[in-house]
Amino acid sequence: MTPTADRVLAGLSTGMRMRDLFDTAKAATAIPADELEKLFAEPSYEARMAAFTILDFQARKRVGDLALRDTYLRHHDRIDAWDMVDRAAPRVVGATLVGGPYDLLHDLAASPDPLRRRTAMTAPLWFVKYSDDADVAAGYAVAEFLHADPDPVVHKPVGIYLAYAGERLPDSLTAFLDQYGDAMPRPAYRLATRLVSRKGR
Repeated sequence: MTPTADRVLAGLSTGMRMRDLFDTAKAATAIPADELEKLFAEPSYEARMAAFTILDFQARKRVGDLALRDTYLRHHDRIDAWDMVDRAAPRVVGATLVGGPYDLLHDLAASPDPLRRRTAMTAPLWFVKYSDDADVAAGYAVAEFLHADPDPVVHKPVGIYLAYAGERLPDSLTAFLDQYGDAMPRPAYRLATRLVSRKGR
């Protein structure tokens, strides 16, 4: 049975557990594009979260698919919560940027919208797990641009990226913190150094 927006909506409820929402979205991975559009247009958080989660599940089968990335970007104005970004940005956006160019990340990082800036910093997490050191370094460049961002929606993912990238390129993390650490918001700095602190115990 072909998934439809109405069938997805029937499986959603306000305040439902994320695991159940993800299961509902996974079951709708084959939803046609026009039906997915209806979910993006819905006012409820759950419907829109399901739509971005469906994109994430679709990207697992279509890694690097530019059409999925375009769908994410066209509907970025439907994102009003950080977890929508975190769910989809690495696989849907980051995987399309392996090997560069990285202009999209810098365009997003320069946006006045903090959630677009979060996408710029969250998408490169794909590089840390699946790509080479040159891509990881490109993520460091985005973190450099955003290192002093005052918005927690942005500076927390800066710290998270640095923590994970520091496992891959520890010398780069040390150099980054030496140069920018004093200017970073303290929550971001603590996140960036959490792995270093653990190893020092």
